[in-house]
Amino acid sequence: MTDPLALNEAERARILAKTARFAPPEAVAGDGRRDLVGLSRAELRAVLEAAGEAPFRAKQVWHWIYYQGATDFARMSSIARPTQARLAERFVVGRPDVATVQTSSDETRKWLFRFRDGQEAETVYIPDKYEDRGAVCISSQVGCTLSCRFCNTGTQPLVRNLGAAEIVGQFMAARDAYGEWPSPKGETPRLLSTIVLMGMGEPLYNYENVARAMVIAMDNEGIGLSRRRITLSTSGVVPMMDRCGAELGVNLAVSLHAVRDELRDEIVPLNRKYPIREVIAACRRYPAASNARRITFEYVMLKGINDSEGDAHELIRLIAGIPAKVNLIPFNPWPGSPYETSTPKAIDRFAKIVNDAGFSSPVRAPRGRDILAACGQLRTASRRHPAAA
Repeated sequence: MTDPLALNEAERARILAKTARFAPPEAVAGDGRRDLVGLSRAELRAVLEAAGEAPFRAKQVWHWIYYQGATDFARMSSIARPTQARLAERFVVGRPDVATVQTSSDETRKWLFRFRDGQEAETVYIPDKYEDRGAVCISSQVGCTLSCRFCNTGTQPLVRNLGAAEIVGQFMAARDAYGEWPSPKGETPRLLSTIVLMGMGEPLYNYENVARAMVIAMDNEGIGLSRRRITLSTSGVVPMMDRCGAELGVNLAVSLHAVRDELRDEIVPLNRKYPIREVIAACRRYPAASNARRITFEYVMLKGINDSEGDAHELIRLIAGIPAKVNLIPFNPWPGSPYETSTPKAIDRFAKIVNDAGFSSPVRAPRGRDILAACGQLRTASRRHPAAA
C-alpha cells in the first residue's frame, strides 16, 4: 500500500511555496535590534554566540523570556549588569502592541493586537465558567484565504501570515494581562492553561510558523504547555494534517460543518480541493487520536442548511470508528451574515442523535458575542498593500 505521507510530499511543498508570498516581515524592531522571541533554542544560542556571548547564556535568556516573562533585560537578575546592557543594545524581547481590549459581559476578553508593520489580528481569552482556568484563542494569519461563508474572518482577504514571534507573543501578551508569570515566590497561576489555534486564519496554511511557535510553547523549561493543552483547528488541509500529526501531535479539531460534498463545497470552499472523504481519511491516520485524545469535529448549526436528522445520521456514518467528539456550535451572527442560527429544538435533536450513537456532542455555549469575540466573528481592518498583492 502506498504511504499517504509520501504521496502528499509534493502537495505539501506546493502549499508552502504558495503561502511563501504571505511571509511575515523580519522580526526586527524599528531601531534595528533583533527580537529574540520566536527563535528556536538552537537559533537563540547561535544569535547570542555571534554577539560574543558564552554558550550558557542562551539557557539563561530562554528561562527569563519564556518562564519568567521578562521583556526587559534589566529584570534578568541572574545575568550580570554589564551583560544586560550589552544584550539590550543589540536585542529586544517583543510583544504585540495592544490596540484595543474589550471584555464581554460573560468575562470573555478580546485583544486587537497590532504588529510592527501596522497589521492587526484578534486574540480571545475564554475563561472556563466552572474552573479557575481558560483557553487563549490565537490567530495564525491576518485575514484568511478560505472564505468560509458562515465566518466573518473569511470575508477579510488574507493579508499575510503571522511569524512565530507574533503567534506565541499573543499568548505571552495575554499572560502579561492576567499576571500569569511566576511570582517572586515561584507561585504560578494557571488561568491561561490552554491554547486553541482557532482564531483568524488557517493554521495549516502557515504551518512552519505555527509549528515553531508551538514547539516554544511546549518547551518544559519555558511556557511548558503539554501538547494535550494545545488544539489546532483546521478546515481540512489534508497534506499538512499528516505533517502536523507526525511532527507536533497536538490535539486536532476539524471544521467539518457539512456531511455532503455539494453543501461543504459551498460553505467551506476548501472542500473542492480536499473533499470530505479525504479529510476523514486524514483524521483516521492522525497519530495522536485515541480514546483519551479524541479528534474534535466542529459543526456550526445553520438553520435549515445542515441541521436535519438526516445530516446527523450521515455525520455518525462518516466518523464511525474514529475516537471523536462533535462540538455543535450555534451560528454566531455578524453584520451582513447570510445565515440564521438553528432553533434550540433542532440543535437538541441533532445532539441527541449523535450522542445516542456514542459520540459526545456538547453544544458550545456562545461566548463573547456582545464584543464580536465568538466563534466565526473575528475580523480586523487590515488590508494587504497593493504593491504586495
